Amino acid sequence: MNPAECVLYSGAANGAEAAFGEAAERHGLAEVNFTFEGHNDARTRGIRVLTPTELQHGDVSLTYVSKLMNREYRDTPLFRKVLQSIWHQVNNGQEIYVVGRILKDDTVKGGTGWGAEFAKLCNKPLFVFDQDKGCWHHWTGQGWDDDVTPTITHPRFAGTGTRFLDANGKQAIDDLLSRSFR
Repeated sequence: MNPAECVLYSGAANGAEAAFGEAAERHGLAEVNFTFEGHNDARTRGIRVLTPTELQHGDVSLTYVSKLMNREYRDTPLFRKVLQSIWHQVNNGQEIYVVGRILKDDTVKGGTGWGAEFAKLCNKPLFVFDQDKGCWHHWTGQGWDDDVTPTITHPRFAGTGTRFLDANGKQAIDDLLSRSFR
């Protein structure tokens, strides 16, 4: 694929999203970072501030999300906006890349987990780099295919993940984009 024709959709937050943005910039990809008023953005390139109406498009029942993910989320205005902005990332991406940790119930830890679950619900190609296991996993629709080596194959993809990015997570992001955009 021609990097000049590709777009990373992300969220500009510290950690995985900032690393995806930095790697995209190094490889000449466009970048759209969905954010909202009052968010602490680590990236400034490609910032797209969502309006209250646009945020509302990505609204989801926290009761539903909590039940789906087997955990409870607190309903705070900031957390709700984070989930709404993640909705925009996944909705715009044709395939989804997440860095975090896969839990025993096949969900991904933290708020990032909503992005992975939404990708599953939309039946989008989903890849998760599990920092604890040190390898990529692909969601098959039935479960995780372990230890895969993904390559980005769609020109519009989402990159998101944990704010607590380890060195192996950062390397996984760099390697993914290097493999995909040589």
